Amino acid sequence: MSDMSSDKPEDNSFRSNPTADWAADLADPDSLDRAVAAAAMGLAAEKGWRRVGLLDVAHTAGIPLSRFHHRYRGRSDVLAAVSRVADATVLAGDAAVDPTESARDRLFDVMMRRFDALRPYRDGLRSVLRDLPADPSAALGFSCAFGRSMAWMLRAAGIDPDRRGGAALVAGLGTVHARVMRVFLDDDTADLSRTMAALDNALRGAERWGATFCRWTRPRGPNGKSSGTESMSSGI
Repeated sequence: MSDMSSDKPEDNSFRSNPTADWAADLADPDSLDRAVAAAAMGLAAEKGWRRVGLLDVAHTAGIPLSRFHHRYRGRSDVLAAVSRVADATVLAGDAAVDPTESARDRLFDVMMRRFDALRPYRDGLRSVLRDLPADPSAALGFSCAFGRSMAWMLRAAGIDPDRRGGAALVAGLGTVHARVMRVFLDDDTADLSRTMAALDNALRGAERWGATFCRWTRPRGPNGKSSGTESMSSGI
């Protein structure tokens, strides 16, 4: 697992410089996402997610509204930026899949790298988790982006979510992430050992559930026996 980073968001104060090359930033959506994620989570930690508006985020990030509105049209888009920053960090470390590792072990490594990438935003994410149930429109809007993020985490682990049964894998990994997130947000260990333990338990539970579900739904031959069709859980 990568070295743990601090919980302090990266400094994006340079973006308040009116001479910054915003055209270049717009051409680099990752830079915009990092600026918006740091600004939004900093504000959420300071005054609560429910009090964070798009105008606040744009001003804090130093991004002109003429640029901001093209990519961030609602609060769910701001949350999606945080998710994409974590995704990009994980995918930047993309390496060839080790065939000697189980799919569960690969997923464990990928998801721990994702939690590591979210460490700078933990204070803000605590507020989001607390306030989001009172903001159903943002929660619903973010759910699509979150599903896409989980699909990319599966791909990073060498598991194809586009094959038959992939939607169930995406939903399952999303459930794992949501469960472990609550542990992660309160994990004060230097190496995130509590998060690692929770993730390991959750992935093992998902693996058992997937195997059981597959036995129930696998097509049967005329003699009532399994047809041998590839298991939905074979990727995990």
